[in-house]
Amino acid sequence: MTVPTDALLAPFALDFVQRAFAGGALVAILCGIVGTWVIVRGMAFLGEALAHGMLPGVALATVLGAPVLVGGALSAVAMSLGIAAVQRRGKLSYDTSIGLLFVAMLALGVIVISHSGSFATDATSILFGDILAIAPVDLALLAGATVVGLIVAAAFHRSLVALALDPRVAAVLGLRPRLAQAVLVGLVTLAVVASYQAVGSLLVVGLLLAPAVAASPWTTRIPTRMLLAAALGVVAVFAGLLVSWHAATAAGASIAAAAIAFAALSGAARAAVDAMRSRGARPRRAGVDAHRTGALA
Repeated sequence: MTVPTDALLAPFALDFVQRAFAGGALVAILCGIVGTWVIVRGMAFLGEALAHGMLPGVALATVLGAPVLVGGALSAVAMSLGIAAVQRRGKLSYDTSIGLLFVAMLALGVIVISHSGSFATDATSILFGDILAIAPVDLALLAGATVVGLIVAAAFHRSLVALALDPRVAAVLGLRPRLAQAVLVGLVTLAVVASYQAVGSLLVVGLLLAPAVAASPWTTRIPTRMLLAAALGVVAVFAGLLVSWHAATAAGASIAAAAIAFAALSGAARAAVDAMRSRGARPRRAGVDAHRTGALA
């Protein structure tokens, strides 16, 4: 049985679904840009930690009735600064510093939530987001965050490339690798905070990583990978909202699942293409070897 196109796309005639798609698309673009650097630099754990590091600020803002994005941003920034301080003064490795503050911030957030009067509701909203509740003012904030992320990524592109290749070479070239690292952490923080309402703190890493992972097998240049990751992220938002509407599933989780499915399909497709090329190359190689053997004979 074929579903009519009009019926399939019917939810996008509604204003709140249109706002959800627009907000999700902005988040996908920002995450595609930042997520590419996260993959290149191997910083997935930082993204995960910052997503959960937002929890105390978001929970406190929810309890006090303050803007949750402001609370989450302050909490994420505090965690970023804390990671740098612990690593510098305690002489701990980067991963160890992140792990310690990750658990501390998560525990603090749960403690704050547990003292609120609506624990279940607050926790669900914080962990899984509410993209269908995006308002026009939220779209303006997301657009601003996306523009800032694009400008910063473009301005520091050369420094970030040098940092990814070799921090020592970057220092010799005067590209200030420590500043580039701080900028990258700031971009990850911005992407995580901006993505919070769309997919929540629990699923934000999926939207940050999966489109970039899906784009990786098909690109060799970083700018091209960013563009493809952003495009795949937007498609994942569209597909997730569509599945959520027709299957009555959580919108944020559906978007994250769609993004991860694209990453899995991309990897499988790349492997299939490589296998076909390999099979095609073997007969050609065999023909060349036979020709050489005949010539020698």
